[in-house]
Amino acid sequence: MPGKRANVISWDEFFMRVAIAASMRSKDPNTQVGACIADTNHRILSVGYNGTPSGIDDDEFPWGTNDNPLFDKHNYVMHAEANAILNYRGSLKDMTRATVYVTLFPCHECAKMLVQAGIGEVVYLDDKYDGTEDNIVSKRILDTCGVGYRAVGLTLG
Repeated sequence: MPGKRANVISWDEFFMRVAIAASMRSKDPNTQVGACIADTNHRILSVGYNGTPSGIDDDEFPWGTNDNPLFDKHNYVMHAEANAILNYRGSLKDMTRATVYVTLFPCHECAKMLVQAGIGEVVYLDDKYDGTEDNIVSKRILDTCGVGYRAVGLTLG
């Protein structure tokens, strides 16, 4: 009798690939971010990506940056982590100690939301803003609240 297949992908790779797939829904021309929240039993609770709120027609709002806040995308786009939390239809208690897989390290606003939702760990693919003021604040929030974070390498192909 043959044995089971040995070269399966890890849970980290599986959930990060889900986050990457979610990021492909983003219409942002510069930064596509995806998030996947998995509970402690390796079940997907929710996914999200960066985009405009559901009530906003994303063809009618700007996708660039601008000194005028009315024409700056950052004032209209919700981040992937926030969308993943808001997309969840169960009890927030289910997120206790869950892991969020994100393609980009969370900003400080998302770090606060993740902590408030009970997330226990952040696994990220890219930390391109490492060392910036926002990134330092984000890591301080996570550290202070006991939320772990770590990078995960991923080989696509």
